[in-house]
Amino acid sequence: MLAEIKRVVIGSPLETARQSHERLNKRTALAVFSSDAMSSSAYATEEILRHLALAGLVGTAAFHYAMPIALLIGLLLVIVAFSYRQTIAAYPNGGGSYIVASDNLGRLPGLVAGAALLIDYVLTVAVSISAGVFALTSLFQDLTPYRVEIALLAITVITLANLRGVRESGAVFSVPTYLFLLSMLSMIGYGLLRWLLGDTIVITPPAGPVAGPGEVELVPGFHAEPVGLFLLMSSFASGCAALTSVEAISNGVPAFKKPEARNARITLVWMAGLLLTLFIGITWLSGFGAVPSNEESVVSQIGRGVFGNGSLLHGVLQFATAGILFVAANTAYADFPRLASLIARDRYLPRQFATLGDRLVFSNGIVLLAIFAGALMVIFDARTTNLIPLYAVGVFLSFTLSQSGMIVHWFRLRTRGWRQSALINGIGACTTFVVMWVIIVSKFLEGAWMVVLLIPLLVVLFISIHQHYVHAARQLSLEGLEPPPPLRNTVIVPISTLHRGTINALRYAESIAPGNVTAVHVSLDEEQTAKIRAKWAKWGGDTPLVVLHSPYRSLVRPLLRYLDEVQRRWDNDVITVVLPEFIPAKWWHHLLHNQTAFLLKSALLFRKNLIVASVPYQLER
Repeated sequence: MLAEIKRVVIGSPLETARQSHERLNKRTALAVFSSDAMSSSAYATEEILRHLALAGLVGTAAFHYAMPIALLIGLLLVIVAFSYRQTIAAYPNGGGSYIVASDNLGRLPGLVAGAALLIDYVLTVAVSISAGVFALTSLFQDLTPYRVEIALLAITVITLANLRGVRESGAVFSVPTYLFLLSMLSMIGYGLLRWLLGDTIVITPPAGPVAGPGEVELVPGFHAEPVGLFLLMSSFASGCAALTSVEAISNGVPAFKKPEARNARITLVWMAGLLLTLFIGITWLSGFGAVPSNEESVVSQIGRGVFGNGSLLHGVLQFATAGILFVAANTAYADFPRLASLIARDRYLPRQFATLGDRLVFSNGIVLLAIFAGALMVIFDARTTNLIPLYAVGVFLSFTLSQSGMIVHWFRLRTRGWRQSALINGIGACTTFVVMWVIIVSKFLEGAWMVVLLIPLLVVLFISIHQHYVHAARQLSLEGLEPPPPLRNTVIVPISTLHRGTINALRYAESIAPGNVTAVHVSLDEEQTAKIRAKWAKWGGDTPLVVLHSPYRSLVRPLLRYLDEVQRRWDNDVITVVLPEFIPAKWWHHLLHNQTAFLLKSALLFRKNLIVASVPYQLER
């Protein structure tokens, strides 16, 4: 039944040989890997304005600061994009921060980069989905009380789409991505045309208080902050959310059709150009009177001002914005499982994350990402502005480590044009390092401290997992192993009553240790024990029956004491406990039985030098 449901929802398993066909062309890859980066333009400008509002700068007054900040972020985007073009060229098999930092800076910097990226991908899903919910509730404000439920539903749908496979999820997510691009470029282009023709663009903000960072509402008479360095740093740091997931394409090079590196570099340039156009265009249009609000997004206000209040194009814009913000999470779904598989391959995460699922995707990583992102939706009430302070620290830390690693890479190989390449990556590393500290300082008390603390904790977890795998491999190694001496098997068969399953277990025990089998019954009821003794005379054969009295009605403790005694007596023997177990025909029948075999297996599992074997007896329907 469960297998049939899985087949319907996820799809039939794919052969491993199909993996080379599950590749993406540039058009689909732009939707899969760039949707998050491009969609960040829908909320990055708003986050800049929320901080400027603390100084009483709203509408056209904020424009004098918002536009220079946006241009500075745009320059940073160009630097980072060109740096990652170098990375793709040097690592055509996928060159995310984890690989580049590990190869060139050492294992510890690589783990730091990996931890930062994993956290960032979880936040990518949370921020994108919550921003999508805000775009939707800006159009249908009656849905506002249900934003968490809408967010969780969106995560579920995206998770199922990704579990179906790369190509299918890419096809699903291409439509909203390109609809968003068309809508946004139309809005910016039409707004520019109106401005050039001398037409006045009037943006009317919604009624109600202006919104500051987080859920702060700036009611009339609030104490405005001075326009100082810290305020501008905070605005810049929030706007840097526009650069999140720029690295995604360099991480996902193996998912492209051949030639992978060339197609990835072209797609990266497309993505950077489109993101720059959208971000600068939206920031410019916001200067015509857009005001940050908890009731309506800045993009929705701009759409009303450009296309007209209540127009069809404004509705299409909001649906497209909500759509791409929902599917923007797919960037993380493409990269989080792949990065987790690389870390697991190096034995710093459980090896289950390195295994491909039925549909040739890393299913375990996809499910884990969905669980963490869903938890953030509940904790932070599905509000984008609550999550932004956590967002960019990991991004710029991984940027810095990746670009620093590339500098070492070029100096080590000294291939043709290495000086120019090292210079580009050097500029990228210095720039992102400075920006990272700007973000940490300006956002620390707003929530960035959580990420600063979580990254080293995650690195410690990685190292602990790795130490376990190394320790286990050392103990399991055949190197230096002496030929084992001959062993004698002593078999214990615990029985609670005599039935067909018990007889089957006794026959099995005699087959593996003829003449060396003992049945053990823990007596909880004298009358029941007497019945077992009577039946044993007929069905027990030559197998001795040991009765352990338990005055306190404990089943496990007397048996464990008996096993300790047997192990002391027969120190060189292999002690095998054979558990008779009958299996009901239907799953709910298990609830009608007391699961004695399961309790015993749980108690015996971690005992040294003890083998536990179950002999199931299947009941018919």
